[in-house]
Amino acid sequence: MSELKARLALDADLIEDTLDKLLCKDKLNGSDMAEAMRYATLGGGKRIRAFLAIEFCRLFGGSETDALYYAAAVEMVHAYSLIHDDLPAMDNDDMRRGKPSCHRAFGESCALLAGDALLTYAFYVCAVAPHSAEKNVLAVKTLSECAGAGGMCGGQELDLMLDCPDYESLKKLHHLKTGELIRAAATLGYIASPCEYDPEVAARISDYALSLGLAFQIEDDLLDVRSTTEELGKPVGSDEKNGKKTVLSYMTVEEADNEARRLSTHAAELFAEQNDGEVVSELPLYLLTRKK
Repeated sequence: MSELKARLALDADLIEDTLDKLLCKDKLNGSDMAEAMRYATLGGGKRIRAFLAIEFCRLFGGSETDALYYAAAVEMVHAYSLIHDDLPAMDNDDMRRGKPSCHRAFGESCALLAGDALLTYAFYVCAVAPHSAEKNVLAVKTLSECAGAGGMCGGQELDLMLDCPDYESLKKLHHLKTGELIRAAATLGYIASPCEYDPEVAARISDYALSLGLAFQIEDDLLDVRSTTEELGKPVGSDEKNGKKTVLSYMTVEEADNEARRLSTHAAELFAEQNDGEVVSELPLYLLTRKK
C-alpha cells in the first residue's frame, strides 16, 4: 500500500499542476466566472478519477504525461457536476471540501455559469490533447457518453426523482451518477496509452470502474452516518434531510460493509494478474478504509 499512497500523492500533484495551467485566468478572461471555475476545481478532492486515468495509461504502456489532458478533462466534468449538485435546485448543500460551496461563495448565477463553462472546456481539452485525432475523437465520445443523459446526468435525474423502490434501482442510479464518470476516467487512460483500442479490454475496464464506483458510493452512504461534518468537509445526513434513499434503506450497516468489500474485491481481481497491475488492483481495497 505504500507505493499506492505515494502514487496517489504524485498523481494528485501532477493533475493539480495541469489544472492550474489549463485554468489560468488569462486563458479564461479573468472574470468572476473564471475565478469560480478555479475555486471549484483546484485545491481539493481525492483526485481518484485523475488517478485512474493516469494509472490505466501507465498500465497499458503509457506515461503519466500521456494521460494528463484527458485526466484534467474528467476532473473538470467532475467539478462542474459538484457545483450543480450543490445548488439549491439540486441538493442545496452549503459546504464542499471543507469550504463554502461554489454558489455560496460566488452566487447562484455565477456558479451555474462556472459549471457550464467547465463542462464545455473539458471537451475542448480532450480535443486539443497531444494525441492523434482518432484518439481524441474517441476520448470526446467516451466522456460525452459517460457524462450525459445515458450516464452521470441521467443518474442525477434519478436521484432527484427520489424513486428507488429497491436496491437494484439504487444500483442503477449509482452506476449512472458515480460509476459512469469513473468508467470515463479509466477508459480515457487506456485510450491515452500506446495500445490499440480493444473492446474486450474496454469492457473489463468498465467492469472494474462500475464495481469500484458502486463500492465507493456505498462507502459514501456509510460515511454519511459514521462521520462528522468536520471530517467529511461537507454536511453529514444531507441525504436523509432531502428524503433520498441510500444503501442503508435496504440493508444493515454490516450488510453494506460486506457488499462494498465484495465489489472492491471483484474490481481488485480484474487486473491483479496483469504486469504492473498492482497499483490499480490495490486501489479498490484501499478506498474501503477512507475516512472522507
